[in-house]
Amino acid sequence: MPLLALAALATSFDISCTGWAIPLIQNGPCRPPSAAIGAQAKTKGRGRPLFDTLTLASLPEADEALRPAIRALADEAAANASADVRARSWSGFDPAFSRRLGAAGFLGLTLPKAYGGQERGPFARFVVVEELLSAGAPVAAHWIADRQSAPLILNYGSEAQRDYYIPRICRGELVFCIGMSEPGSGSDLASVRTRAERTETGWRVNGQKIWTTNAMHGDYMIALVRTSGTSEDRHAGLSQLIIDLKAPGVTVRPIADLAGDAHFAEVFFDNVDLPAEALIGNEGEGWKQVTAELAFERSGPERIYSSVVLLDAWVAHLQKVGRGDAATLALVGGFTARLATLRAMSIACTARLALGESPVTEASLVKDLGTAFEQELPVAIGDDLAAHPEEAVDAELYRTLMFVTHVAPSFSLRGGTREVLRGIIARGMGLR
Repeated sequence: MPLLALAALATSFDISCTGWAIPLIQNGPCRPPSAAIGAQAKTKGRGRPLFDTLTLASLPEADEALRPAIRALADEAAANASADVRARSWSGFDPAFSRRLGAAGFLGLTLPKAYGGQERGPFARFVVVEELLSAGAPVAAHWIADRQSAPLILNYGSEAQRDYYIPRICRGELVFCIGMSEPGSGSDLASVRTRAERTETGWRVNGQKIWTTNAMHGDYMIALVRTSGTSEDRHAGLSQLIIDLKAPGVTVRPIADLAGDAHFAEVFFDNVDLPAEALIGNEGEGWKQVTAELAFERSGPERIYSSVVLLDAWVAHLQKVGRGDAATLALVGGFTARLATLRAMSIACTARLALGESPVTEASLVKDLGTAFEQELPVAIGDDLAAHPEEAVDAELYRTLMFVTHVAPSFSLRGGTREVLRGIIARGMGLR
């Protein structure tokens, strides 16, 4: 397993306490500069130090006990895939595998048994997601529905919506996508212009969404739309609707990316009629709902494992060629330490989710730091390989490096741009 290989290497490194991240793991004497910033904000009386709410937590033994079974399933799914295919874990679309996960009880881990879930909580989901992404198993067919759509429907949906959608999601039968970004809006969700107007029987939707993951395979979209006011009203007048992607008036066009894949799409709505029951929660409360939903998206281990298959393939290359000089060990050790720190921060966020809280600021911090780590990996690995032309690089590692290099710029766009996240963090720390 990739993490086992990394952990084995990490035990041989002498990582001194020189960065801000290490004390978070060790509770040692070093003090992170962010704590000083937080203290400054506290002195000004404008906010609460962020690290007061982000404390170390451990995965419960009962949830760790899930690891052997999910690891076996993940390894089996990825067994015949090359590293460059496993690096596409996020976009790997395999409905049969998702249904197998559902049948084995690995979907709906945080959801009530009354709706087909497992009632285990966020820690169990952390273990399952960590194993799936570390192995490079295909997760796209259930990913959004399990992570975001079902919890959103559980928290804000009607009883009829819960009864209809959540059991099917837990069985891995429904593919959901998220309709947030629009042309000209990007991560500035408050400026969305797609509009839903009331009709005698429900809603009529007109507008466009873009960068919608797997809309071409989706059954439903949960769309953020404007139901009153204008885009100048910002947060007011926004609502969320469940849109059947097979409904008349819906057009889905895949978007090919530089890597030759097409898992994004643009979606057009031309007088799409929906029943009144399509509304999730209360009209006009979409902003509050979508903000809480994004905490599920930004806090999980998925924000630190996008490049881990490449990291593992590179470590395997180093072991194969027998390179273990001090500079190489320092490079590998640095990445391992950062990954361990990010994992601890992600678990700390998960602990707050387990308490029923919505760690929006903390989740934004994890995503910002996590995507920076994921984006730096392919650059550093490419530079390292180029600096050692005497080493033969096998085609599989080369393809994996090329794929991750191509898609890495999107890591700081999906789920909220870096600029938006840093604005949320500054506001949460009382600095803005």
